Amino acid sequence: MKRLLLAILACIAFLAPAYAQSKGIVYYMVPTLLDEFQTGSVSALELFIKQAGYEVKTLNADNKTETQQSQMNDVIALKPAAIVLAAVDFNALKPSIEAARAAGIPVVEFDRQITSTMSDFTSVAGTIEIGYVAAEQAQKLLTAKYGSVKGKILQVLGDPGDPYTLDIQKGFEEKMAAFPEVTIISKPAMQWEAANAGTIVSDSIVANPDIDLIFSHAAHLSVAAVAALESAGKQPGDVMMMSSNGAPVGLDLIRKGWLNVEVEQPLYAQAAAVAMFMDKIVKHEEIKAGDYDVLGLKGTVTIEAWGPNIKVPGAAITKENVDDPAFWGNLKPPTSSITLVP
Repeated sequence: MKRLLLAILACIAFLAPAYAQSKGIVYYMVPTLLDEFQTGSVSALELFIKQAGYEVKTLNADNKTETQQSQMNDVIALKPAAIVLAAVDFNALKPSIEAARAAGIPVVEFDRQITSTMSDFTSVAGTIEIGYVAAEQAQKLLTAKYGSVKGKILQVLGDPGDPYTLDIQKGFEEKMAAFPEVTIISKPAMQWEAANAGTIVSDSIVANPDIDLIFSHAAHLSVAAVAALESAGKQPGDVMMMSSNGAPVGLDLIRKGWLNVEVEQPLYAQAAAVAMFMDKIVKHEEIKAGDYDVLGLKGTVTIEAWGPNIKVPGAAITKENVDDPAFWGNLKPPTSSITLVP
């Protein structure tokens, strides 16, 4: 009996540190698991937030607003350490965010920025900057073809209600405005549906057979664009192509010769930034503006009307660097640990 008691005490002593390390539960409210960015976000947030000492639980809303609203109500009743939210609907989730914060639960906006109400922290890609990078790459491609920046671009947006695509469009067109010999035709793929993007490309290349470059705002839209081009008898290289977000399918299209450039949305860094600040978020401590090293990228925190906001820049992926494991589309998460912001 004495030996059994000692063994039990030894097990308790062994397990106690593990339990002591848990700082609480963080719920991640993912909007859908139908695309690779969203499934990757689950893995990345779990990886980094666990490094910060918290347990992570994920709830999938299946892209349904009412489901996410119900999930938020359920989670608020559980009083977790924090909620990380990627909203299905920006406006519809506002009351849920306010209810959580009124209950003392900090809310972090991940990837999908909500500016209509206060949050405790927001981590997003530098979407306007993604547009800038895309414009620089477009200028290089058109110059390589014509000797100067001129030609016709089909820009396939995502859903026009999503600030992500609107910001990319803003940055892209702002930089391209300096080149009057470039014509940009912009069409939205409603609900980010790949089928809608395919229809846009099919119709556009008939109406405008002289399109030089197709710029889609997500890699899965480029997959549909390629299918439309193949149906029209096109081969890789006949029409130059770019997209933005850095998903594995985009990297595969680069390797196959269809896609010239993929501008990465820095998934790993966005997730790491949330974890780096999690202690301060949970403790309701001040988060200071400034530049922070996030997995080797310069993340910039600004204090906005909706709260502290960090933007992390993306990078251009081409055939020369497509196999770099730093890009999330290669599905090789960083092995280095994050450093918590003191």
